[in-house]
Order: sequence, then structure tokens, then C-alpha cells
Amino acid sequence: MIGSISAAASCKRGQVKLIAMVPGTATWPTVAPSNSHLRLHLGLVIPSGDTGIKVANETRSWQEGKVLAFDDSFEYAMWHRGRPDTTLLLLSVDVWHPDIPANKWKLLSTI
Repeated sequence: MIGSISAAASCKRGQVKLIAMVPGTATWPTVAPSNSHLRLHLGLVIPSGDTGIKVANETRSWQEGKVLAFDDSFEYAMWHRGRPDTTLLLLSVDVWHPDIPANKWKLLSTI
């Protein structure tokens, strides 16, 4: 599936990963080393209660089956303080930033 999305499959500055967070989990604030990509989170299992992500000064929550896109070159942190018997599950996919033309992707080195 991801291989069919050229902006994701060719994004050598990004990652594809599965994120699983148990209740009580929170990430440290972090920032990407570059703004060459955008990060997409697909909500797979989103427990009820207090789960979310703060990017810069905006706080959002995920929805099952929906994609939340953000620029991880801004500081962000995530948390799961929701139902104690559930795991939050996200598919995280990085894609080239839309301001970088496709013909320039190969010219950028990996990070």
C-alpha cells in the first residue's frame, strides 16, 4: 500500500512505523532535524478519553480511520491518558514536503 504512494515510498528522509501507546504513556517533546517531510498519522485504534498530540501551540486528537498530518519540524509531543485497558495504535508515514518538487527528491541526502 505505501509503495504505491511515491511521496512516501521514495521519502529517504522519513520513516514508516507502527506506534503503540499503552495508558499512561507520554513522549518527550521532540523535533525533526529537517522540514523536508510531513508526518501522517492514521488512527487505527483510538481509545476514548484523553489521547492527543500537541504540535507547536496546537493540540489535536486522532480519530479512527482518519489521517492527521503535521510538520514534525515543529516541536511535538503525544500522550495516552485514556481508558486503562486499551492501547492506542497509529500508523505513522512520512511523505516529502509538498513544497519540494518531485524532481528534487533524489538530490536530497538521507538524514
